[in-house]
Amino acid sequence: MRLFTISALAGAALLLAHPVAAQVPTPAPAGGTPDRMPFAIPYGPSITAARAARVVDAVLAEAAKHPSWAFAISVVDPHGELVYFYRMDDVQYASIAISQGKARTAARFRRESRVFYNAEESGHPYVSTLDPGLVASPGGFPLVENGHIIGAVGCSGGTGDQDATVCKAGAESIR
Repeated sequence: MRLFTISALAGAALLLAHPVAAQVPTPAPAGGTPDRMPFAIPYGPSITAARAARVVDAVLAEAAKHPSWAFAISVVDPHGELVYFYRMDDVQYASIAISQGKARTAARFRRESRVFYNAEESGHPYVSTLDPGLVASPGGFPLVENGHIIGAVGCSGGTGDQDATVCKAGAESIR
């Protein structure tokens, strides 16, 4: 009985020491309200099919440096609608829709799709409620020319970092 009493008192002391029990206010999260809108890149005219093909060529050149990698590559217009698609041999079929989703996410939200992946990974599950077609995974990049978004490129087939590596080469080909 004495052991039970000591254990109960120790447990009560730990409970009272917990911040919720002691009613200690939680500090405000870091950050604040920015003066400027983030990712406020204006939309421009749509990328042409010929330019989109050159973006895909840049992705394929980067992928060729890694012979075991295979990707589905999508280029979309500023609205997120498909302009050009290329599927490498032996890529998994699921990557077709995923690459289009990454490109659409990057175009419509005017930012790299990795931003949404990072938000989800850091405990912000609301990301999945923003848009039913949003793909929160690395490998989607906006295509920016003269300060305007002309489309986006999305790659899928490898790990997120592999997708982003080759896809970034396609995005950089526009600059």
